[in-house]
This record gives sequence, structure tokens and C-alpha cells, in this order.
Amino acid sequence: MAESEASPPAGFVAWPGTGFSGHVGPYFHGPDGAQAFFVAERHCNGLGLIHGGMISAFMDGVLAAAAARATSALPITMHLAVDYLEMGRMGHWLIGEGSLTKATGDVAFVEGRARIGARSVARATGVFKLMRRRLR
Repeated sequence: MAESEASPPAGFVAWPGTGFSGHVGPYFHGPDGAQAFFVAERHCNGLGLIHGGMISAFMDGVLAAAAARATSALPITMHLAVDYLEMGRMGHWLIGEGSLTKATGDVAFVEGRARIGARSVARATGVFKLMRRRLR
């Protein structure tokens, strides 16, 4: 199925990508804070499996968004750990969900999972510096 033919999961809407996300997307956002993208050939390695770097980049954004929603701050990645649990292939929607586990004054701890259907493809944890003002 071509990427343009793939309908996003119910309730998900296209999110205008900027910077890096604009190059690897498009990403879609769900009403509950979940994010998704349709796995195309450009997201895969030579074996047709979702590239680990793509999953890592995606989960970095998913976890950062969860930290931002929970703290109303701009999260900057300090640490990201990803465990790859199962293989994923092109032609499917990868859905990521994250949740805040703890926040201090300027640091957030977040965890999340990426799945295809009911199968968990990856789990991730992250630590984010919480910026209360713009960086520029």
C-alpha cells in the first residue's frame, strides 16, 4: 500500500512537521496524546524492517510530547533508552504512547511504548531537561 493510500488510525490527524520531524514524517497525533506514522520504505533497513534509528527518533518525540503535555515546559532530551522488542515492517502504522513517571523542578522522567496493533515493537524511557523559556 502506498503511503498516500494509508488512512491514519481513527481519531488521528496529520501534524505539521518542522525540523527533523518534517523530514521523516508525516506524523499523526491522536486525541489522547498518542502519535503515529505509516511505515514506508524510507523508514526501513535493507531487510524491510523498521530501522532502529527511526524507532528511536520517533520515541524521542513521543516521550518529549508526553513531558510537554504534563509539565507545560519545553523538554530537551538528556537521556533516551530504547529496547527493541519485536520486528516491524513497512506497510503498517506504528503508534507510540508516552507518560510522565516523575517530574522535579527542571527534569522529567518519561516512559512509553511503540506498537503495531497489539504487538509492542519497542519500549523507551527518557530523561528531559524542562526549559521554562524559549531557547532563542
